Amino acid sequence: MPAPIGKFDEARPAIEVLDLLAPPVAAALTGWQGEVPVEELIHVDSDPDKADTAVWAETYGVTLEQSANCVVVAGKRGQDVTLAACVVLATTRADVNGLVRRHIGARKASFAPMDTAVGASDMEYGGITPIGLPPGWPLLVDAAVADSPYVVIGSGRRRGKLLVPGKALAGLPGAVVLEGLGLPV
Repeated sequence: MPAPIGKFDEARPAIEVLDLLAPPVAAALTGWQGEVPVEELIHVDSDPDKADTAVWAETYGVTLEQSANCVVVAGKRGQDVTLAACVVLATTRADVNGLVRRHIGARKASFAPMDTAVGASDMEYGGITPIGLPPGWPLLVDAAVADSPYVVIGSGRRRGKLLVPGKALAGLPGAVVLEGLGLPV
């Protein structure tokens, strides 16, 4: 099947290649109940050495405006730590110390350490995706991502990416769409 964006040798519905996804991503797709049919979430294979967003986009003919990053944030209030995920376009950065901090009720917020993000999500660094995150995590999606026909996100692994309609991300369990979550770089 042709990919909805980019230039790939092969594109297949992600539900058909569960073995190529991180286990929590595969589980989320298996139990998919979103408004967007699961077959519209497309997996494309890619070189794991080119997984970083800018390199990946150039290699596979995708613009940065069609690429979204999922970052894990650790918000602290006293001894309590809340992990949250933020999905913003690659042309922006998450407003961690403003909008995110306030939304999750933290006094201080920062990017979660890599070991924490990887261990808590059960996904590979450079491939963390909003699909299949642990239940209870706040999931903040920038309105620009939600409004995109398709964006590229991780597959839970460094190898391979998912091409997903923005409205599918906005419809994930617990997702909150926020205007201005992504700030210009």
